[in-house]
Amino acid sequence: MSPPIEFELRRRTLMAGSAAIAMSAAAGQRGAAQSAAPAAAPVGPESTSVRLMVNGEERELTVDNRTTLLDALREQLQLTGTKKGCDHGQCGACTCTVNGQRINSCLSLAVMHDGDEVQTIEGIGTPERMDPMQAAFVENDGFQCGYCTPGQITSAKSVIEEIRAGIPSHVTGDLTAEIALTDAEIRERMSGNICRCGAYANILAAITQVAEQAAEGDEA
Repeated sequence: MSPPIEFELRRRTLMAGSAAIAMSAAAGQRGAAQSAAPAAAPVGPESTSVRLMVNGEERELTVDNRTTLLDALREQLQLTGTKKGCDHGQCGACTCTVNGQRINSCLSLAVMHDGDEVQTIEGIGTPERMDPMQAAFVENDGFQCGYCTPGQITSAKSVIEEIRAGIPSHVTGDLTAEIALTDAEIRERMSGNICRCGAYANILAAITQVAEQAAEGDEA
């Protein structure tokens, strides 16, 4: 038989244990009260009316202030040509232009664009009347699954305009340097548009073809 364990209850030990139990109980009550408390109401309105000039047509929308431009285009205007890919601004499938500048519409809130001019792939061309860039993509097999193609075409048109206007890429960085139409320059400027099918060589060929046609037109 094991010998009896000597145990001595000291007054200090008793008081410390009681205090710890009381603090734990109080913390539990505070946590329960906080869980039961209603969520704080948001400050200001939850939705806003915005006017957009989309593909040359004025559109007025009432959107939740958290709605991205991408979701407003797709869900409220049914312009589903602009694709939702990563939804984190990493793939470029949602590329459209705002006031002539290409953006990732998944990273921009619709309420930020009141009064802005927005162009989506639907405003670039139609199957019956394709834009030269769209025709070049078809001719050069610049797509496979086609999911990234609207963003690719939108970016490609902007790339040519940027180069012709002498706007440097973030790598060039020299405003006084002449920007040449090279494969490296085009690839750098298109690097924000990802093609998981790997049709990059054909995309490059399509962009180069349109750029050369534009240059020939300028010379004429």
